[in-house]
Amino acid sequence: MSSFIDSLISSRAFGYLARTILTYMFWASGLAKLIDFNAGVAEMSLFGLEPAPLVNIAVIVTQLGGSALIIANRWTWLGAGALAMFTALTIPIAHTFWTMQEPMKTLEFYVVMEHITVIGALMVVAWKSAPERAPFVSRPDFAEINA
Repeated sequence: MSSFIDSLISSRAFGYLARTILTYMFWASGLAKLIDFNAGVAEMSLFGLEPAPLVNIAVIVTQLGGSALIIANRWTWLGAGALAMFTALTIPIAHTFWTMQEPMKTLEFYVVMEHITVIGALMVVAWKSAPERAPFVSRPDFAEINA
């Protein structure tokens, strides 16, 4: 069974599937904002982000572009970083649980916790996609050699 799991998780198809599922919330949101541009603009206006059409375009580019980089496993660190920063910025803009009354306060708090978890997952993607480097081996400095 272990060899089956090893071969499954090391396959290219599994990598593409995992990266596609991980980024689903971003590319689905980006596509929705692109398909119904006016609804995306209204969402940006709702949160006081102006000029709303330009902000909507920036969000679409970030969500679709970041997702594409991660799914393609090219410049993955850039896509993951962009989506992580985007996710972090949504907390003080759209999920201000600390200003709310119950029960919305608790619901938004859980959304923020999920956002933090997604940021962690994006950090793992950036970390695991980095090329392996040889371990750092410190060399003695000149003073130690001549001692």
